[in-house]
Amino acid sequence: MRVVQLHPPFDHGAALRVPPPHDAKSWRMLWSWLGDEAQAVAEAAAVQVRTPEGPVIAHCGDWIVLSHSGSFHVAHTVRIHDA
Repeated sequence: MRVVQLHPPFDHGAALRVPPPHDAKSWRMLWSWLGDEAQAVAEAAAVQVRTPEGPVIAHCGDWIVLSHSGSFHVAHTVRIHDA
């Protein structure tokens, strides 16, 4: 007997943290994961990510989240100069 699934399987998504400037291996993985949805910025250890709200800059330590809808979002960490 075949089981009927009433709801689609929920994809919890995935997230990667923006690495420090000297971590070349993690930067290669981040660029590969982001693909055409990101571009480099002049500031060290930062990346501009295309989100549904528009382009957002993610800095070292910020999380880039790929939601179940397929969109990227940026979760900023608290920085000392944010006060």
